[in-house]
Amino acid sequence: MSLSLNPWITKPVTGTDPIEDTLAVDAPPAPVISGPLRGMVEPDTADRLGQATMAGTAALWVLGTHGGAGESRVADLLDGARATGHHWPVTDKGPAPKVLLVCRADMRGLTSAQAALTQWASGAAPDVELLGLAVLADAPGKTPKPLRDFAAIIGGGAPRLWTLPWVESWRHADTATPPAAREYQRFITDLAALATTPSTTH
Repeated sequence: MSLSLNPWITKPVTGTDPIEDTLAVDAPPAPVISGPLRGMVEPDTADRLGQATMAGTAALWVLGTHGGAGESRVADLLDGARATGHHWPVTDKGPAPKVLLVCRADMRGLTSAQAALTQWASGAAPDVELLGLAVLADAPGKTPKPLRDFAAIIGGGAPRLWTLPWVESWRHADTATPPAAREYQRFITDLAALATTPSTTH
């Protein structure tokens, strides 16, 4: 498979109309990128996420790329998922751990996600099977266009991209009840399928 040396200089594959995708497609999206890319330059040490050996197991590890990213909230939504505490997970045995990156849709969050994706794509991250990036809205209402565009560019460097709307109820209650929004329903369905698919890395 031929892969671009820099996934951020080409337009990401976005598919068809998102409503049609939600209603007509049962399978999760295929990965745009499936592993580190030859020629990618490692980020500076200060921009890299650390790694930590994880006790126990998880069907999916949720890694927030910055504080307040929502990694614990997302992990609570997904059966068998665990938050990593903003570290790449390292496991003692078995296949490479499956990882989902999570960030907020503000500039700080998106920039941290880009650094994490650069770390992974350059091969500077531990051996993981990266499933994709989830970008959570950072405020009520529509995300400003410059941030939406930046999220799309950064998402081009991830195997898959999910953009998720603001959930007002999370401000008022500590609940793991999945939001009713169709974006979250599709996201949960996709991750459930991906978490139970046999690993593609060793």
